[in-house]
Amino acid sequence: MQYDPLNISDVVLLKPTRFGDTRGYFMETFRSEWFQLNIGNFVFVQENRSFSAEAGTIRGLHFQLEPHAQGKLVTCAAGALLDVAVDIRRSSPTYGHYVCAELTADNAHQLWIPPGFAHGFCTLEPDTVISYKVTAYYAPDCDRGLLWNDPALNINWPVAGGDVVLSERDKKQPLLAELETNFL
Repeated sequence: MQYDPLNISDVVLLKPTRFGDTRGYFMETFRSEWFQLNIGNFVFVQENRSFSAEAGTIRGLHFQLEPHAQGKLVTCAAGALLDVAVDIRRSSPTYGHYVCAELTADNAHQLWIPPGFAHGFCTLEPDTVISYKVTAYYAPDCDRGLLWNDPALNINWPVAGGDVVLSERDKKQPLLAELETNFL
């Protein structure tokens, strides 16, 4: 497995190695000891999957507050998406900055997003499936979000405003300046 830190060094793009022949391929997508040695000592407790029927669907930007903050290991099982992580750790020099990576079923890349980041994605193809392991269980009382198109974030989403498919919840998330967070 190869891995590349992104412009915010705590967020890492992982690139599993494929072994292929005429039948197809095999790849190891997760190995706990490798992850702990190269990325950090995190334990995954839950795995989630999301299906989006339409290209241009944006989900996020979501996170959970402490004590239930989640690290996420994200992969695209079908289709393609632009995955986005926004640093919401108030004392971080990259607070309010974001990084992104294109994850596709074909490239099999994964994005590690540690606790202290808001996470979202935009589907680039119809019938896109995203799967992600998390380091803390879902806790509704700690569930929060950040407005996907906050001008302060200046995220370069790959869709025009009128073509975006959003949930009612994601249309009403707070701006970065209004954000309730307990990450230091």
